[in-house]
Amino acid sequence: MSAPLQQILARIETAARAAGRDGPVSLLAVSKTQPASAVLALHRLGQHAFGENYVQEAQAKQRALAEAGLADGALEWHLIGPLQSNKAREAALHFDWLQSLDREKLVAPLSRHRAGRPTPLNVLIQVNIDGEASKSGCAPDAVPGLARQVVAAKYLRLRGLMAIPEPAADPARRRTAFRRMRALFDGLRAEHDGIDTLSMGMSDDFELAIAEGATMVRVGTALFGRRGA
Repeated sequence: MSAPLQQILARIETAARAAGRDGPVSLLAVSKTQPASAVLALHRLGQHAFGENYVQEAQAKQRALAEAGLADGALEWHLIGPLQSNKAREAALHFDWLQSLDREKLVAPLSRHRAGRPTPLNVLIQVNIDGEASKSGCAPDAVPGLARQVVAAKYLRLRGLMAIPEPAADPARRRTAFRRMRALFDGLRAEHDGIDTLSMGMSDDFELAIAEGATMVRVGTALFGRRGA
């Protein structure tokens, strides 16, 4: 196993143990802007789940990996970037998870285009927890209504919430955002069955996120190194 992957997994385990967690914390390797060869190399070391920001970039990697002999279904693909309406079909067909659902108008086309696939599309609602004007995500008070729409969609499966809190220098501010997300997550679990995923925390703050309840962390830079533009 590569040193970066081994170190990240060890840090996740240590943080989860320190937080007294009774369930696993999973690692999503954020492979945006990385070549397919980097994804394949990490997969060969045991990493299964990969996150991409753009549908077309992910599709290009999927084709390259298929040509390299990787079996269909060997990887779990997560779309973590904002989804445009005109990409709903491709997202529904080519990803296992959508972590960035933020508006009701996407629900019907995603479910419609997922029909015929062997499993529903796993969905996380992205929450703009700090109310940043430049960031995607729904307002916290919009979560219950959007969640009900997803639950009612035949070919979607609501799994939980995702957030990218404001990158504040003060850890206390990030902790507050993570705690607010945990409260929303707990409320969602009380309302719906099958809610099990709170995706928050990245390379520079995933341990803090785990302490506050994250069940999945999204790590790119610490695994792959600095990315290109």
